[in-house]
Amino acid sequence: MMKTFTYKPTGVCSRKITVELTDDNVVHSVQFEGGCSGNTQGVSALIVGMTAEEAIRRLSGIRCGLRPTSCPDQLAHALTEALQTVAV
Repeated sequence: MMKTFTYKPTGVCSRKITVELTDDNVVHSVQFEGGCSGNTQGVSALIVGMTAEEAIRRLSGIRCGLRPTSCPDQLAHALTEALQTVAV
């Protein structure tokens, strides 16, 4: 069974991130709405099959130019929120 979570990123070009996790919190799919298409597709493809915890560890803190965040960093925030929702 898949769990689907939607996140509204802030401080980046993308407008929405949708994440599907398996019951054991492995990333099944990621879809960005907006943002740099090639980059968001690449990041999404790279974390499929990875645990949410590992993806968070790898993506947290990545910046986009002078911005304090990036689409990968916002994906880490989305995954963190998804895990908190699962734990409740």
